[in-house]
Amino acid sequence: MASREALRAFQSRLANRLQEARTTGAAAAWLAVEAADARYLFPLNHAGEIFPWRTVQAVPHARDWFLGVVNLRGGVSGVVDLGAFVKHAPPSHRSDLAQSQCRLVAFSDALNINCVVLIDKLLGLKSVESFVASNPPAADAPEFFGHSYVDSQGAAWQEINLQALSLNPQFLSISA
Repeated sequence: MASREALRAFQSRLANRLQEARTTGAAAAWLAVEAADARYLFPLNHAGEIFPWRTVQAVPHARDWFLGVVNLRGGVSGVVDLGAFVKHAPPSHRSDLAQSQCRLVAFSDALNINCVVLIDKLLGLKSVESFVASNPPAADAPEFFGHSYVDSQGAAWQEINLQALSLNPQFLSISA
């Protein structure tokens, strides 16, 4: 019970910081998340609302990374397992506990796409000062990959341009 309350408090603080960063132009540049054991950075102006895990209605004949659709605030949104999509692997099976920690991150309204990406964990907000090294995308990287970063603990982070992802032909082609 205490861990749920701590998680709710963390989510509330994160939501407040995210809103503050958007309105005041604070130093935070990215929403930091984890999916399929990889760390990703979403530009704040590309990320929308963050929702807790909800039951998803499966869609027949869809790619395995497209989990289905979900009703969020009265609108239907497609749900993409980010880790499975990026790694070109089947979605991993999650225990009930792991699934309760998952979040659905919506794309910004400005991107005009009714889609959310499933992530395993929210890791907070990050700024450029959070990292000690930066590298441009590799020549063979997907067009939605931005710079890669390394933090002071040596952990690797990959920026994902959600706008470029929302225009990616593979991302838009959900039929199997």
